[in-house]
This record gives sequence, structure tokens and C-alpha cells, in this order.
Amino acid sequence: MRLQCPHRLLALTITASSTIGNFAFTSVPKSSHHPTSIRSSTAIHEKLEAILWDMDGVLADTERDGHRPAFNQCFEENGLDTVWEIERYGKLLEVGGGKERMTAHWNEVGWPEAIPEESRQEKVKELHLRKTEIFMDLINKQKIPLRPGVLRIIDDAINAGLKLAVCSTSNELAVRNLVNTLMGQSRASKFEIFAGDMVKKKKPAPDVYNLAVETMGLDKAKCVIVEDSAIGLAAAKAAGICCIVTKSSYTAVEDFSGADLVVDELGEDGGVSLETLQGLLDARTN
Repeated sequence: MRLQCPHRLLALTITASSTIGNFAFTSVPKSSHHPTSIRSSTAIHEKLEAILWDMDGVLADTERDGHRPAFNQCFEENGLDTVWEIERYGKLLEVGGGKERMTAHWNEVGWPEAIPEESRQEKVKELHLRKTEIFMDLINKQKIPLRPGVLRIIDDAINAGLKLAVCSTSNELAVRNLVNTLMGQSRASKFEIFAGDMVKKKKPAPDVYNLAVETMGLDKAKCVIVEDSAIGLAAAKAAGICCIVTKSSYTAVEDFSGADLVVDELGEDGGVSLETLQGLLDARTN
């Protein structure tokens, strides 16, 4: 696994066990669901208080193989001559939020004749609700797997007593469904959910992260955000919270300047650990 750490200006390949500066990386068997500890979980909890997760591209690589085909099926059902190919949808991801994405696309290429100007806003909301239903059906059928390392870190965080939240621009129902279906109800019960429809401004505005911090009574200096996109990173930076970026299929070439750590994935064996996240917080105070 390749990691880039702007604070330390280093790139390294993780071996089974390696320590550099304040960063400790330890191999964890895939079957292990115990804290990946070099320090005790109590020591971790004294500084690292919460992990705030984006959903799309972070928990699962949902954009290309989940949201995009769901949008396309919705457009077809409504007789709209719109098909978002992989490359086009990647470009549209520069706009945060599904309703906003449809609006930006049709503002650029022209609105379908089937959507009169006076009913555009209402129709976009209707389409987005249907898209969400299709997307949730894909999740229910488990067509979209979690990314490597996600459950490992979540289990370690739960064992260490850390607080967890998903902070996404997606619809609240979609977020809750993914967390419950792909993680199981036991893990899902440990999460607070903050979605795009709960705040006035979506990412890259920091609103959803600020809402999470305020609602959960968190100290920003003790939180780490996990994002996958430049938009999400911008939201984290605007909120003033430490951020690790795990690249996804659509975001690999984006500019992640200012991230505390950039990785290709969280990884199952010898990947990112709670100690890694603690090290990022330590680096900010040194």
C-alpha cells in the first residue's frame, strides 16, 4: 500500500510492522476484530475521540457502480434522454449532492423537454427520491461491497470506545440503509448519521462536519475525518479537522494538498490503524 503524508513529506510502503516518527503501522490478520494496539486503547481514547466517515467512495465505492447506474435507471424510467457514462459522471462529481448534480448537468447541456421550466425543482426532487430507492435496492442486494479495511478499523474503534459518525452529502435514508445492511445492526447502532439533507450547504462547505461536532459534543482537535475526494477534503479543512484521504475509483488523480495523510485504501493487513490516526493528531500538535 502506498501512503503519502504531507505533514512529514514522506511516502512509504507498509511492511508487516514499521514505525516512522509518530506513525505506527501494524499488520492485522483479516480475521482479527481486536484493537490493533501498540499503545493501549485507553491511551488512544485520551486523544483520539471520534472518527467521522464520508460514505460514497469511503465506506464503499458507490459512485461508479451504485449512484451512477441508479441515476441512469431513473432517467430511463422517466423517459428522459439522459445517460451518464462513467467519464461524464466522474466530471459531475465535482458538484456535491445528487439534486445539485442533475441541475448542473441540465443547466450545461439543456433541460429535457419533458421537464417544463416551472416544475424543474419539483421534478429534480422527485427523480432524486426514485434514484435513492433504486440505489437502496442495490445495497439491499449487496451489489456494493465495503472497501478493504473499513470494518477492521470500525471494530477497533468500537473496542476502543471511540465515537463514530457518517457525514455524507447523500440522502439520509440511503446512508442509514448502507450502514445497517453492509455493517450489520450491531455496528450500525454505534453510528450517528449526518446527511446532506440535514444542512443548508453541502460539501465543500463544512456544515455537515460542524453539525456532527456540535451534536455529538466533540472536540475538533480529537477527531479524524476519512474522505475520498477533494470536495470532502475541502469540507474537512474548512471545519478545521484532521483528514485522511483514501482514494477511490473516481478521485485517484485529484489534488489532495493539505490532507494529513493520503492512501490508496485503508487496507486489511498492515494498513491504516487507530495508531495511524493518533499519529496524525500528534503531528498537528508538534
